[in-house]
Amino acid sequence: MVFGRHLSRSRKGRIALFRSLIRALTISGKIVTTKAKAKAVIAQIDKIVTAAKKNSVSARRRVLAELGNDRKTTDLIFLKVVPAFSNRTSGFTRIVLLPARQGDSAQMVRLEWSDAVEKKGKKAPSKAKTAKKK
Repeated sequence: MVFGRHLSRSRKGRIALFRSLIRALTISGKIVTTKAKAKAVIAQIDKIVTAAKKNSVSARRRVLAELGNDRKTTDLIFLKVVPAFSNRTSGFTRIVLLPARQGDSAQMVRLEWSDAVEKKGKKAPSKAKTAKKK
């Protein structure tokens, strides 16, 4: 007997799907997907963030391997996500129910971080640019 959710995919297809969902969530902060996919990926997200909170070389390598050597996503997790959840031990994501998809009535959800995480590339405007010249 094989445990876990298969999502009508091969093992490699599931791994690629999970990496893609985690990458999209890390970059944008929230994603819209089906309920089955969201529930399947939540456990992996919790494991990755928990490992990243240790902030060691071995933890960084483990997260990097889990994400398929995606350094950009790994850096975002360590720099943006982990500081936002410094006081939380689990439950890093939440699921918000959305209306069913029209084509096949699949239950759609929005998967997002449970606390506010700073988005990539969003910077505060500098005072020097907005100051008036004399």
